[in-house]
Formats: sequence, C-alpha cells, structure tokens
Amino acid sequence: MNIELLPRKKLDLSSAIAEGDIRVLLMVLVHMTGDERWLEPPYKPKRDVRLIPDPQAGVPPEVQAEIRAAVVKLFANGEPKPVITDPGNALMLKMMRATLGENVAPEYAPLMREEMGFIPRDARWTRPPSNEKLAQQHVLIVGAGVCAIALGVALGRLGIPYTIVEKNDELGGTWYVNRYPGCGVDTPNHSYSFSFGRRNAWTRYFAQREELLDYLKKVALEYDIRNHLRLSTELTSSRWDETKRRWISTLKTDHGEEIFESTILVSAIGQLNDPHPAHFKGEEDFKGLTLHSALWSDDIKLDGKRVAVIGTGATAMQLVPSIADRVASVTVYQRTAQWARPVAGYSDPITEGAQWLLAHLPFYVQWYRFNMFWRYGDGLLPFLRKNPDWPHPERAVNKGNDRHREELTNFILSELKDRPDLIEKCVPTYPPYGKRILLDNNWFKTLTKPNVELVTEKIDHFTQDGIVTSDRKLRPADIIVISTGFKVTEMAARLNITGRDGKNLRRAWANDNPTAYLGLTVPDFPNLFVMLGPNSGPAHGGSVIFQSECQSRYISACLVEMIEQDIAAIDVRPEAHDQYIKKVDAEHEQLIWTHPGMTTYYRNKQGRVFSAMPWRFVDYWAMTHDPDLHDYRQTKA
Repeated sequence: MNIELLPRKKLDLSSAIAEGDIRVLLMVLVHMTGDERWLEPPYKPKRDVRLIPDPQAGVPPEVQAEIRAAVVKLFANGEPKPVITDPGNALMLKMMRATLGENVAPEYAPLMREEMGFIPRDARWTRPPSNEKLAQQHVLIVGAGVCAIALGVALGRLGIPYTIVEKNDELGGTWYVNRYPGCGVDTPNHSYSFSFGRRNAWTRYFAQREELLDYLKKVALEYDIRNHLRLSTELTSSRWDETKRRWISTLKTDHGEEIFESTILVSAIGQLNDPHPAHFKGEEDFKGLTLHSALWSDDIKLDGKRVAVIGTGATAMQLVPSIADRVASVTVYQRTAQWARPVAGYSDPITEGAQWLLAHLPFYVQWYRFNMFWRYGDGLLPFLRKNPDWPHPERAVNKGNDRHREELTNFILSELKDRPDLIEKCVPTYPPYGKRILLDNNWFKTLTKPNVELVTEKIDHFTQDGIVTSDRKLRPADIIVISTGFKVTEMAARLNITGRDGKNLRRAWANDNPTAYLGLTVPDFPNLFVMLGPNSGPAHGGSVIFQSECQSRYISACLVEMIEQDIAAIDVRPEAHDQYIKKVDAEHEQLIWTHPGMTTYYRNKQGRVFSAMPWRFVDYWAMTHDPDLHDYRQTKA
C-alpha cells in the first residue's frame, strides 16, 4: 500500500481524512508511531454494535480534529516507515479492545493477526519436495466458486498441481449462477472478501452480484487460477482405486467423456448449489413463465408484468423490493414470517474520501476490515444459546434474545404503522434468529406499496392464469418465481462418489443426514475433502469466504504433511469422526436451531441440525489450523 504523497496526494489525504472512521484512524496512528496513548482516553472510541458503525465513534469533535490532524501531519512529507507492522498478540488484543470499546477475548488476537495479513496464514513446507515428487501429486477440485479459488491459491503457493472443473461456462459459483434482480451479499463485503490479494475498491457496503463476480474474476486473474480451470466440464462420477491409491473420475465435456486420475478429490460445490423447486397441483396448466429464482435468465422482461413470488427467504427479500416499482403487481406467497435486521446504510455507496483511505492509507483497510468482520462475527452467538431457566421459551431462548425480539418487533411495527392489516402476517411467532438471519432491504416498506400483496393463505393449485389459494381466490400472474431454496442435504453426495470397498457417499449420507469430521472428511473416503460440508455452514453471522480459507488451510496443511512424510492416503478414523459429531450435536442441543417447534433448512427430517456450524468462528479456525494426522488412518506410499 504505497502512498507516495505527491502534492496532489496531500490534498487527497487532507480532504479524504474528514470521511475517515475515527476508530480506524487511531489504529493507523498506533502502527505508524508505536505510540499507545492513542488507545487511551480521551481518544478511545465508544462501543457501537451497529453493522455499519458511526465513523465519528462517539469521540468529541475537538478530539476527532486532533486525531485527523495527527494523521495528516504524519504523512505531510511522504510515507514514513511504520514502527509496528505485526503488533503481536498482547498489543493486538489491546488495539482490538480499544477500537471496539469492548472486552475481546484473548484467543481472537492470533486469528485476527492472520486475517488482517500481519502474519501468514499459508501452510508452509518444512522440507520442500522435489519437482519430480510434486509432479506425482494432483488435486481435482469440483466447482469454481469461492472455495475452489481459496484452495487454488493455497495449492498454487505450495506448487502442488491442481485442476478445477466447473460445469458452467464461467467461474464464480453462486455469484455466476444467481442473477435475479437485487441479488447480492448479506455480509459486509469488506469481510466477505479474501484475506489475501489486492484490495477491492468496493462501491458499497453490501455489494451486488455483478460486483462480487467481478471481484472473484480479479482474484482468479491475480493468482493464475484460469490456467488450472476447465469450464463446461462436469464430474459425473468418481471412485477410489485402492490399488493405485488415486481417485478415478469421469468428466463430461463438450467433446465427450474422459477419465481423470488424481491423488486428491475435493468437492468445492458447498451446500446451496442445487435448486429445490416446490411443486404444486396444476403447475403444468399455467400458461405464463415459471422458474426457480436460481435459474433466472437475463432476458426475462418484467416491466408491466404481474409477478408472483413463492417464498419469503433471503432471495425474496432481495428480489421483491428490486422489482416492485417496475412491475404491474407483485404477489408474495408466505409460509412463515421472517425476522429481518434493519441495517442503516445497506444500499449506501462508500464515499469518495473513504474509498481513497481504503486504497492508499497504510493499515486503514486492514482495520476497517476487522471492524466489519467483528460486527458480523461471533457477537450474536450468546443470544442464540438456550437458557433452561428462562421463563418464556415460546418467544425467546434467553433474556438477550428476548430483547432482540422486542427491538425487531418494534422495527416491524414502525415500518408497518400505516398498515395494521400486515402486522399479524409479518411478526414471527418463533424466537429471533431461529431461521437464517435476514437483512431488511426495504422489505417491510415494499409490502406496503399499493401494487404489492402479501398472501398467507396456502397455495391450493395453479391455473392457466395464476394461483388459487385455499380460500378459493384466484390471483392472476404472468410470471411465477419459485424462491424455495436448495437441496441442502445433498451437498457432495450428488457428485456420485464411491470410496473404499464400494461405499457410496449418497448411501453414507442417507436419510438426509450428512456428517463429516470438521465438516471436511468422511470415513472410508480416502483423500476426499468436502468444503463447506456438513455442520460447517456459517449460521450466526460470518462469511463463507472466511470458512473457505479455514478449510483450504486445513486441506493444504494435510497435503504438506502427507507429501513430506510419504503418506499416500489418509481417511478419518470412524471413532474420531463419531466423537466429533457427538460434540457437534451436543453443542446444537444448547442452541436455538433445536428449539422446540423450530423448522429450518438447517435441520433434517429427523430434527438433527446437519448444515449449520455450532462453534464460534475463532474455535473453528483453531480446529482447522493445524491437522493432526493421528485422527486418520494412514497408508504409506
């Protein structure tokens, strides 16, 4: 991050500094000067728990002016050398506590030093292997989304050969496939981004899919991912060959089928990849257009159309407000009301001055990223833990959760104050965050528009003209969008993978009950890793990109150890796997997703939570940082 403060750059800093976040500017001063007085009163920021905090940080105007002047003075004659690059754990903890105004636990210090790039995250060789030895290895990665890019970067740095196969004609995963209007991220994009690589000049706090896809393409270009990528190539089956100690995969390409051998097989398709359209009586009679939201086409003409949207999850909350002013009408069919968190600044652009600071001021982007990471991190998890002594389990799981319920209810009431008929339909009866956490994108305001109707009667059947509900009322439609989620339980099982002794992954994960050690490995499937597998999906906040980096670190560290120790194959011991699953289930018994009466796609038909991760992010980072191969059965080369 070279500043090179020419006269024009001086002016840029002087004008940009007014738009800087005080809590972040203070951390810049500590790095550049080594002076810890900036972490003490009167400079210390006030605690602010909002997802997008007030940049003035509760600091008096005259103190703000002193802080900003100190930064400008520091860079008046060019960019000085920082006194502190890596703060170390003790100072890092002090800096985190100061910038947040709260008592951060010590275990977060090494995680955040890594996440902010002060120390490397990569697995490293202790005895670098020969090129000949490396050439005998090959990793086949299925899917070209976030997980594949993270792992490709890690393998590339180690020099381990890899190939990514992607059935679509472009990389990007969910951000390539999903293109419905309003599609975007519901995690602040300064934390929904990789810890490595050039910093992206995000235009807003919550980016839309076009900007996210463009970002992934930039990362792929920076790290030469495309030279390892085969597009329009689909894995149709893969089987473990015990004699060769390799995976024998069948690939379907435009030129026919081919066989591909690899020492390692990685599923990087995640959990939300296979649309799960609901089916309705008479659907074949409808004369208009019916489609699942994940199969949206760019050539769909919406203007002036009557649109029906079935479902009120994350997709619908983005889609409906984005199209309401373009269409003749929107009819939303709701099965369950949803809690949604208000986020001031959700659609706001990042100001020009803030953009300049993020791009040019040393250490600014790292601490800005930390603030965003923290605000959508582990802070919510305590409010999701059941208190057995709490007297009102029908409405909340603990006192803090009940306070959130009250705040969220008041928000809904304020948004719908002129539409009392919508209040009963829109206030959920289950505890807050019992389903996926959603962000309000003017959802409730949109429901009050004269051309928008929220229907809670059950759908009875489709006709050629629209949808008939249980009250026998026909509501006309030209386009029906089915926004009912994905086949979450399948994950890697749909890839037709056969492990040791003919064991098929679909059978191993029968009864909608996928399990994996650390969410990554399965007994009797040697050298197979499933990224974002069972019980590794972030549910209390966080970022899929963070999870992908934890898992790519674990996989690459396993490979380093295998290659250095001449191990041909590893598969997790059943006892290690089973013990881990017991811990996962026991932890989930204490959390909101197993609350009585709660239904969510995180749970299977038997009521077991199979998708969501129960751990804090710092715990999962620690679990996956340094593999212990004693947890695995090892086959020597």
